[in-house]
Amino acid sequence: MSRRKRTAKSSGVAAMVFLLCLACTLAACSVGPTYQRPPAPVPPEYRQSPPRSGAESGAWKVAQPRDDVPRGKWWEIFEDPQLNELQEQIEVSSQTLAIAEAQFRAARAAITIARAPLFPTLTGSVEIRGSRLSANRPGGQGRSPGPRADYVLPLDLFYEADLWGRIRRTVEASTASAEASAADLENVRLSLHAELALAYFTLRGLDAEKRLLEMTVEAFERALELATNRYNQGVASQVDVLQARTQLETARSQVIDISLRRAQVEHAIATLIGKSPAQFSLPPSPMTREPPPIPAGLPSELLERRPDIAAAERRVAAANAQLGIAEAAFFPTLTLRASFGLESSNLANLFSWPSHLWSIGGALVELALDRGRRKAVSEQVQAVYDATVAAYRQSVLVAFQGVENNLAALRILEEEAQQQAKAVQAAQRLLALAMNRYRGGVTTYLEVITAQNAALAAERTAVDLLTRRMTAAVSLIRALGGGWNEHGEVQSAHR
Repeated sequence: MSRRKRTAKSSGVAAMVFLLCLACTLAACSVGPTYQRPPAPVPPEYRQSPPRSGAESGAWKVAQPRDDVPRGKWWEIFEDPQLNELQEQIEVSSQTLAIAEAQFRAARAAITIARAPLFPTLTGSVEIRGSRLSANRPGGQGRSPGPRADYVLPLDLFYEADLWGRIRRTVEASTASAEASAADLENVRLSLHAELALAYFTLRGLDAEKRLLEMTVEAFERALELATNRYNQGVASQVDVLQARTQLETARSQVIDISLRRAQVEHAIATLIGKSPAQFSLPPSPMTREPPPIPAGLPSELLERRPDIAAAERRVAAANAQLGIAEAAFFPTLTLRASFGLESSNLANLFSWPSHLWSIGGALVELALDRGRRKAVSEQVQAVYDATVAAYRQSVLVAFQGVENNLAALRILEEEAQQQAKAVQAAQRLLALAMNRYRGGVTTYLEVITAQNAALAAERTAVDLLTRRMTAAVSLIRALGGGWNEHGEVQSAHR
């Protein structure tokens, strides 16, 4: 090898080494703002929660996202074996949960896609070419135009130096998006279990209301028999009989209407657990159990427990990374390329040393004129970031609203239920008195009808209040983000 060739080769290698050192030096740089979780309005206490003890009221701490902690089987706090059995089927058969799980796997794979450009790309190929040059080409007069073969085995190495952190910011954004998708999955799981519990207690409330109406039908049948006997004895008019029959048929109609509503709720439960409504049924079982106490905890814990809040916060982090990506577009890009391999016109000596080839080089490219495109992209990304911050803060506000609403509902509905129990007792005494007065011929059947309607309305209201209290308990658990404690165990009043 001549001295000139050795010098050229050494210069090329030295230049490549310099570019590699420059890339490694600048790779630690990363433009764009460092992410900080945006502040959110968090009250020191829930307004609607019962007063806390002195030790508990001082247990304030800064919230740290823990949306990945399992919520546990929070529905077991209601101590209903049928509900527990239904809840177990969601994890196995729910298609909504399957969709969310697939979306999470796709988001997780996107991290690997985003991380791949951090490493060099190596491609290899096998090339076999045949050609024949024209004898009439410039400078080709008098030369043989015979066919020529060319065998090439090249390997190409390409690497874009992440000088300004664009690729790392992309990985950061993909990672935050995957974490948001994981929180979305947990939110779907929590919502499905809560929706099933809500539908279940609605169904049991309808069962209780249907049993009440069936008992009312039996009482109205006895009242009709009494009115008919009195009419046959000539001590009552036919109006009493017709009024009693109207009451009876109206109650029977209401039983049928309850059956329709129950069937619709039962079909909704079947869909939630991934079964065909035609192949699913639940035997009637009127609800009688009172809702269990639900500890609300500290408001700061809500930011840790709500998966939708965690998802919103992770999307803020992803949007912050996009700010860095947009800012990196204003700086030049450094690409390094290297090729090496074998080439020969004769397959027999393709693998000999003289057949080897190589090239190495780099390029530093800066976009000189884009008519404001990069600036507009930066403004767009900044607007998206501001929107995600607002969405995060709004999700926090909505979460606290949901907790306060359901705390208020449980407290007020409990007071209303106690008052309604007194109304039921009074209506039952009124009905018994009216029936005795009618048997004694002291009053007309109109007084009995009025007492019957009052008693039925009071008892149906009591059943409705119990159903609303149970669904408010479920809604409170969902608003709190599940029923786990710091050890991932089910949080209940029995522990």
